[in-house]
Amino acid sequence: MEKRNIPISLPFTGEEEWQATKEPIMTGWLTAGPKVREFEELFAKRHGVKYAMAVTSATTALHLALVALGVGEGDEVIVPAFTWISTANVVIYCGAKVVFVDVDTKTFNLDVTKLKEKITARTKAIIPVHLFGLCADIDAIKEVAGNIPLVEDGACAAGAGYKNRPAGGLGIIGCFSFHPRKSVTTGEGGMITTNDDKLAEVISSLRNHGASISEEQRHHGPKPYILPGFNMLGYNYRMTDLQAAVGVVQLKKLDMFIDEREKWANWYNEQLQDLPWITVPKYPADYKHGWQSYVVFIDESKAPCTRNEMMERLQNAGISTRPGTHAPHMLEYYANKYQITPDDFPGARDANNFSMSIPLFNKMTKEDYEYVVYNLRNI
Repeated sequence: MEKRNIPISLPFTGEEEWQATKEPIMTGWLTAGPKVREFEELFAKRHGVKYAMAVTSATTALHLALVALGVGEGDEVIVPAFTWISTANVVIYCGAKVVFVDVDTKTFNLDVTKLKEKITARTKAIIPVHLFGLCADIDAIKEVAGNIPLVEDGACAAGAGYKNRPAGGLGIIGCFSFHPRKSVTTGEGGMITTNDDKLAEVISSLRNHGASISEEQRHHGPKPYILPGFNMLGYNYRMTDLQAAVGVVQLKKLDMFIDEREKWANWYNEQLQDLPWITVPKYPADYKHGWQSYVVFIDESKAPCTRNEMMERLQNAGISTRPGTHAPHMLEYYANKYQITPDDFPGARDANNFSMSIPLFNKMTKEDYEYVVYNLRNI
């Protein structure tokens, strides 16, 4: 088979997105304005929530979520031990302690059976991660968590669902990413969702330097003789109208993007399920997977080579792969800070060492998918 070059991901952008950026450029409204508001309204409607607030990234969304919940010195926040590092980093930004909990290698999400032992009187919040677009088992987590607030890290989960409910309204706050590896993108960018009136007010102020002007004033301009109040320490985490203009176009394609990814994810499952060294993704029928990534688990005891050697061979064939994500407790900063070892969280350790993300994105062709499978089967 002729060699192809297939990246791990490419955003599906084109003429529509290019044309959409012209309006803010021509009107001169480049910072947060009417396009941001349109994007927020569309996102809130799609995810069944009362409020959606656009920000600069999922990292800043998570940071604002914890600040709005009052997380600070002496508090603890529970985080899965297999996730992108920013899920843990935002806890440190607030001066609180990260408490890791292990993950289930079948789903790569938080292992609910390990959660109870991590909860203390200082637990201020829990951040379940909807990793790779698969929602965490929120009902089971809530049963253990009681009244502890849940902040959904839905960075990978735009458009995903849990028991016929959209991600973003499953906890007290939801946080999403629009990085180019996500199914919809604004380049960089994020969104915070909530149904709580007070939290929405606080978060909206926090992302705008702590200004107390209303959303209406922010979009249409305050009265020239009224200066905004600054009654809290805030941040400049606002999305621009240039980004939001792209986001509006992208969001209208979200379900089409997910449906296409699901079609090819199912095809991958069929083509790879008979390889004894690969475990393909599986999930309950009443979940809607967002398919940000297609991640398999490699059983090196049955595989023809190690996971890393496999990734090297695929790269030589022109196919980009990645480990699913990181186990933060195995990274130098957290290992040293909390004096923890890889074996303290064996599920996350194994997910770190044996997960492999293979290409799945909306610019891939049938021939691309066939080439990936051909090379996997011939390792």
